[in-house]
Amino acid sequence: MEEVLKWYAIRVFWNRTEAVKDMLEERGLEYYAQTLMPAYIFIHTTLQCISLLRQTEYNRFYVYIDRVTRVPLPIPDREVEIFRIVTSAGASGFEFLGDDPSVYQKGDLVRVTDGPFKGAEGYIKRIRKDRRLVVTISGVAAIATAHIPMELLEKVQQ
Repeated sequence: MEEVLKWYAIRVFWNRTEAVKDMLEERGLEYYAQTLMPAYIFIHTTLQCISLLRQTEYNRFYVYIDRVTRVPLPIPDREVEIFRIVTSAGASGFEFLGDDPSVYQKGDLVRVTDGPFKGAEGYIKRIRKDRRLVVTISGVAAIATAHIPMELLEKVQQ
């Protein structure tokens, strides 16, 4: 039986990002890395492959796992897609918020209708007196964009 490809998140230790990316390329694995949070890399692979990497590369990076089952945590394709939209838009003013969901999942779920973040979905939160879009990767991290005008946002029905 062929395993399904899913996205998994890793956090690279001690500035080894380039070496880890080289290793992933040598193995022919698809990944997404960005400059906003260089220690975070998203790998598109099977559960079997990410589990093997977790065992063999434990001294180079941490694989995010489900805290209950202790199995590598798959990231929904839509979350990775939205994260890519936001981090590859070429905008500045981002802020890394960490991995505590109670800190950032407040407010209305919205979608950006125009501009460099068009199509991105997240939560609106006021940070330092500025309204920002917060985009999350479940169980991994969140980032806040620079200010987005209200006229570029539409509420998403949940």
